[in-house]
Amino acid sequence: MNIAVITGASSGLGWEYAKAVYETRADLDEIWVIARRKERLQELQNELGSTIIPVAFDITDPQAVEEYVQLLKDKNATVKLLINNAGFGKLDNFEDISTGENARMVRLNCEALTVMTSVTLPFMDEHSEIINSCSIASFAPNTRMAVYSSTKAYVMSLSRALRLELKPRKINVLAVCPGPMSTEFLSIANIEKGSSATFDMMPRVNARTMAVKSLKASHKGKAVYTNLLFYKLYRLLAKILPHSLVMKFCGT
Repeated sequence: MNIAVITGASSGLGWEYAKAVYETRADLDEIWVIARRKERLQELQNELGSTIIPVAFDITDPQAVEEYVQLLKDKNATVKLLINNAGFGKLDNFEDISTGENARMVRLNCEALTVMTSVTLPFMDEHSEIINSCSIASFAPNTRMAVYSSTKAYVMSLSRALRLELKPRKINVLAVCPGPMSTEFLSIANIEKGSSATFDMMPRVNARTMAVKSLKASHKGKAVYTNLLFYKLYRLLAKILPHSLVMKFCGT
């Protein structure tokens, strides 16, 4: 049985990924949508049909991950597409974000993504794909988002290294780097109008467009996908300018 697995699927980009995969991947028997909010996953299934399989659990819980692996074995599943989309951020000075919140960012954005990739890889075969939700925050360190941007730099580094490692297996790894999207992420991150002059002036990325276009980029075997010319230019500048200078220009 060929399946897709999408984490963080209960809202925002993850929700749009589920819809885009459903509409474009006729080769899949099931699309497993993973998040903690079972009722939201059920809404997704109600909207799209029985191809969508809600799998409600917390990917930071080792016991839940073990149950996920057992489910893959029981279903004799081949994961043709893994989308590691779960993650969150916080906007504030490092010392004003609680120790627990900073630790939770690292645990979800880095550790859980790594674990989900590690336990899923044995169930992937040739021409499978991994999409990791990264961020434009991975291009350079960001003040007032120090931990978040650091976790996304980790995701970028891991994605690039895995892509090269997995080439002999013909498995592509894509790092998806959106700018701000009008999703639940912004409110959870305390990013409201007026909270950051930088965020206020940044163009918003359409989550639906991001999902559709990054899926195409993944299928083409791309390494990184960034949407909108504004952010493509920022990615280029972050490559050629010292990060100390980039941080001064782009401070949040």
